[in-house]
Amino acid sequence: MFYQIKEKLEPVEPGFIDYSYVTAGYVESDELEEVSKLLGFSQDTVNACKKASGYYRSVVEIYDDYTFTELRIASPNGVRGREDCVALYVKKNMIIVVDVEDFDSSTKNIFMDTVSRFTAENATLEKVIYSFLENLIINDFKYVENKGNEIAKMEENVLKGKTSESFSLELLSLKREFLTLHNYYEQLLDITDAFEENENDVFDDEDLRYISNLSLKVTRLREDVDSLSSEVTHLQDAYSSFLDLNLNHTMKFFTVITSIFFPLTLIAGWYGMNFNSMPEFTWKYGYIYVIALSVTVVLVLTIIGKKRKWF
Repeated sequence: MFYQIKEKLEPVEPGFIDYSYVTAGYVESDELEEVSKLLGFSQDTVNACKKASGYYRSVVEIYDDYTFTELRIASPNGVRGREDCVALYVKKNMIIVVDVEDFDSSTKNIFMDTVSRFTAENATLEKVIYSFLENLIINDFKYVENKGNEIAKMEENVLKGKTSESFSLELLSLKREFLTLHNYYEQLLDITDAFEENENDVFDDEDLRYISNLSLKVTRLREDVDSLSSEVTHLQDAYSSFLDLNLNHTMKFFTVITSIFFPLTLIAGWYGMNFNSMPEFTWKYGYIYVIALSVTVVLVLTIIGKKRKWF
């Protein structure tokens, strides 16, 4: 499916492309073999499109008259699920997006929305690439802001002691999300850096500012995600300190209780020796005496502990 951006978006067959107009194509991976023969793409790049890459840091390959790269797309709303993967061919006045794995057609919809915005009067290859890649990350800024608020709320819950039992797992999940997005933005920066270098003169130097602007946006997103990841790390430390503090309070409580009631063990051991000469054994009030002694000791130690702020 190829389109030329003229007065309106016009479908065109690959063999009848007019290179004086910006051309944008979205093709399935199984259609690429035939298209590559018409447009002169390397068989190695065609083979690379047959299976989705398992990594974000894909290589940008520079050929004499075109540039090829794979793009693994991590949407913030789906970083825990399946991710789309496409490949990009960029020639003079042409961009081709190859559907390697587009599970819900979301990338295709973004592509169609992008190319339908332009007319021949204002369309350039750089603008189309800028608009397409920007649309992939357009919602990421809201995601970053929402996650920042979520982390602030989690910090408040830690201070109030309202965390759940799965809190550590929630923090680990957040760190995994941010690491995925960091790698995704690094991948986009690799692509924009290669485009800006323009080794094969695919782009007009005057319009490379669009690619530079895109690079700045992606850099800000990466820095924001890295900042959120650092906040999660600090939150983990704070949560760990909170748990240690609670444990210390618990240990202190049991230590105080042990200190108060330990003398009773001594009294029980003392009167459990069963010596015949112990007068309390034959004393009429011996039993009551031991009870009164035990209560008195506990009360005295409790008062002392209260004054010294043991509890």
